Amino acid sequence: MSKHEKALKRLQSHPTDFTWAELKSLMQAFGYELKVTGGSGRKFVRPEAAFMIHEPHPRKLLKAYQVRAVLEFLKKEGHIQ
Repeated sequence: MSKHEKALKRLQSHPTDFTWAELKSLMQAFGYELKVTGGSGRKFVRPEAAFMIHEPHPRKLLKAYQVRAVLEFLKKEGHIQ
């Protein structure tokens, strides 16, 4: 199992300690490029889709609603079932 497959499996378990670095790596594995939109706003983009999220700070852990939003987006885009 690759590093990205492990990260995806972990994300699907709704962890409370999923980091921003893990999300960046996972989204890049799916072909998304990170764009800074202003303040803490970030956008993961590909030609056919974009996902907007705020980078967590000062701790770099995603909040529960962010984990749910990422999973919803990945399902909608067909990356996961």
